[in-house]
Amino acid sequence: MSGPTGHSHGSMDVVFTNIGTIITGDWRNPFAPGDELSFSNGKIKAVGKVDQSVKDAADLVVDLGGMTVIPGLIDSHVHTTFGDYTPRQKTVGFLESYLHGGITSVISASEIHVPGRPSDVAGIKALALAAQRSFLNYRPGGMRVYAGSLILEPGLVEKDFAELEEQGVWLAKVGFGAFSNPSDVAPIVAWARKHKFKVMCHTGGASIPGSQPISADHLMRIQPDIAGHVNGGPIAMSDTDMHRIVKETTMALQIAQAGNIRSSILCARLAEETGNFDRLLMSSDTPTGTGMMPLGTIKTLTEMCTLAGIAPEKVLACATGNVAKIYGFNSGFLAPGKDADITVIDVSHGSMADNALDGMAIGDIPAIGAVISGGVPRFLYKSRNTPPPLRKMTILQNRCLQTFIEDTPYHCC
Repeated sequence: MSGPTGHSHGSMDVVFTNIGTIITGDWRNPFAPGDELSFSNGKIKAVGKVDQSVKDAADLVVDLGGMTVIPGLIDSHVHTTFGDYTPRQKTVGFLESYLHGGITSVISASEIHVPGRPSDVAGIKALALAAQRSFLNYRPGGMRVYAGSLILEPGLVEKDFAELEEQGVWLAKVGFGAFSNPSDVAPIVAWARKHKFKVMCHTGGASIPGSQPISADHLMRIQPDIAGHVNGGPIAMSDTDMHRIVKETTMALQIAQAGNIRSSILCARLAEETGNFDRLLMSSDTPTGTGMMPLGTIKTLTEMCTLAGIAPEKVLACATGNVAKIYGFNSGFLAPGKDADITVIDVSHGSMADNALDGMAIGDIPAIGAVISGGVPRFLYKSRNTPPPLRKMTILQNRCLQTFIEDTPYHCC
């Protein structure tokens, strides 16, 4: 779609002004000074202060009325299949709905829920490649989907990983394969990591038929990159095992909404107390038996604020900058040159708090006022999945063809 100025729909020049707080995604330096942000051609151009000439030439200028701007959330544990459909919950459109939960990217935790999914080597390779290819150019609601996670099964050899690496497949999942002992997968994981795969491992009790419990001993032998749902999916490992995983390994510690809340708090506090906060990720692990949860990730972040006592500006990094560092993404941070994946939040109308961060600290999930992915505003004013923001945004200048209507539930292009 081209606007009157000749800019393509995906290369809009956009400026946000009157921002109340800018959260960078870097927990060590979480606040950016200033109250403006600009992006163009899918990349962030300026954070804090925007030149007047850029504002004058922009396709879209929005006064955010004091709302908070954060990097777009990255849900690092989502059960995709093909397209925007989850057969586990028989739901169509769940990914587009997750975008209305502030999420601009998701990472597949393997396409395990594909009906009749194969377990032979040729089948699992085909499944991973087909899923990866399916989402290369398909962005439901504007969301980026990192799909095609190879389910590790007996019979895989190093050549299989070399072939898939050449095809661009780089994700793998441990925990559902037909291994009599989970530790037996360790040599296969070593091949995967040699060929630059990011390997996530099921953690805790068995979750579905065909899976088995995975303990700290198993994880230490397997050596994955990410301990998936380290707080259990949904059954948690022991407290002793949690202490060992945090203190004796370097793998990422992924907390999931579809897990044990007590174990989540233990993990979060241990990571912070032991200087391992960079390893801490927060995700949804949905859709599963727990359900389809568009607000799963932001709910997890909020719970870790109010229950584990982690500062909101710090905890937000667990679904933004921390994920980007571990997976090597160019998103997750609000800084010049980073991908323009941005979420606008505010305190929900009716909260006793005055701003989004204070609201999170007392357990109120933020209202989502806008989501931008790939440099394109997917909706403005309010999400269809949260209460309305307390503050009001105002469009000051609009030279593009996209129309945003305040009194409609949502607008998604």
